[in-house]
Amino acid sequence: MGKIGFDNEKYLQMQSEHIAKRIQSFGGKLYLEFGGKLFDDYHASRVLPGFKPDSKLQMLLQLKDKAEIVIAINAGDIEKNKVRGDTGITYDLEILRLIDAFKSIGLYVGSVVLTRYQNQPSADAFKKRLESLGVDVYRHYPIDGYPSNIPLIVSDEGFGRNDYIHTTRELVVITAPGPGSGKMATCLSQLYHDNKRGIKSGYAKFETFPIWNLPLKHPVNLAYEAATADLDDVNMIDPYHLTAYGIQTVNYNRDVEVFPVLNAIFEEISGESPYKSPTDMGVNMAGNCIIDDDACIAAANQEIIRRYYKALVDKKKGVVDNDLVMKLEMIVKQAGLTQDDREVIAVSLAKSRDNGGLPASAIELPNGHIVAGRTTDLLGSCSAVLLNALKELAGIGDEVHLIPPMVFEPIQALKTDTLGSKNPRLHSDETLIALSIAAATDENAAKAMKCLDGLRGCEAHTTVIVSNVDAEIYKKLGINLTCEPEYEYNTLFHK
Repeated sequence: MGKIGFDNEKYLQMQSEHIAKRIQSFGGKLYLEFGGKLFDDYHASRVLPGFKPDSKLQMLLQLKDKAEIVIAINAGDIEKNKVRGDTGITYDLEILRLIDAFKSIGLYVGSVVLTRYQNQPSADAFKKRLESLGVDVYRHYPIDGYPSNIPLIVSDEGFGRNDYIHTTRELVVITAPGPGSGKMATCLSQLYHDNKRGIKSGYAKFETFPIWNLPLKHPVNLAYEAATADLDDVNMIDPYHLTAYGIQTVNYNRDVEVFPVLNAIFEEISGESPYKSPTDMGVNMAGNCIIDDDACIAAANQEIIRRYYKALVDKKKGVVDNDLVMKLEMIVKQAGLTQDDREVIAVSLAKSRDNGGLPASAIELPNGHIVAGRTTDLLGSCSAVLLNALKELAGIGDEVHLIPPMVFEPIQALKTDTLGSKNPRLHSDETLIALSIAAATDENAAKAMKCLDGLRGCEAHTTVIVSNVDAEIYKKLGINLTCEPEYEYNTLFHK
């Protein structure tokens, strides 16, 4: 654990230089469709150890004097109150969060575009709210037969009906709060309007995954398939690139399927297409910055197994069907993996067996050593293993109690006597609060608190589905947690 496989500084330099060259190749203006997450790209940081979660932002900051951001949102998603799974907030509120975040680091947000706009009342209300906040808002409309009805699309009744987004900088980054927001259509609409105005401009796509110059079945690319299995994304050899250049590159099915149509739209707008393949459209340099392939393979293999276990848990909760589980099982097999490749699984299961089947958890520390913890009268297993891990990181003996009864007991009394909880055991958040209180007077507790950052990137597994509280604390600590698809109690309602 802990091996660096990716050169982040090289990536920032190469990526920004490559985008700058692409801008110049189109005469000085580029619409860049930004796929994936601009903020907090934890998937990339997990499968490419050394990739910083904010790398894309840092890359854009190197081009900030040339760049402006346009955020696209599907008006239908506003109407449906669509929620982002990772942040738990609706897409319209995510737009506000993104604008604040971009501005706070010095990036210029030019406008917001409402795509597939059909006079939705919620979209109209959101437009009015943005405009009252000083944000320019544009509207793009559905086009019958998009993307195949090219004569209609590339006409005054198609793209020509859309509002023209006024931009002032060379690099226009089109981003969105989530998939299905119409980023590509926004770029193409702008190309159409620019061409009508005699403005030279071009289009490119920035997707981190799949990595085009890694093998099709490389674990990093398989991990991307696992991450997007619910979207039916499948990695494939780009047949257009192979035909044009005789070189095998990797793309994914949606881009390959839409490329002939996209190419025809390019030709209709400007007379010729600048690209011979979907791979040509991309500007991703990540594959050139892998410095330890074995480290990336090991990290990606863990991600594949984690995605599989998440699907098993989600199936148990009734939020996904068996088709998703089967897809992920196939990816696990393609990667040649079993649960034995995730060592914390066996350790936690053994700990549970040794303690009469009570829930147990295990964490693999940066030095490769695995510590375990079991459920007790005072602590849930997630809390117990956290304390055990911190003791090992701090060099504190296993026999030492970090939290004295005088700290534990009032919290338990508050939970059961005052707040009416039936479970007196402390969750992870309560345990960390108790530890921080103890740290004010106890040297060992203080040493343990200082080691919390040492848990970031560690792998963990628990033998039961954990509470939302424990899952969220592990996420905030940067611990990669998986669970057995079993509940602790045989009841119908699980909090």
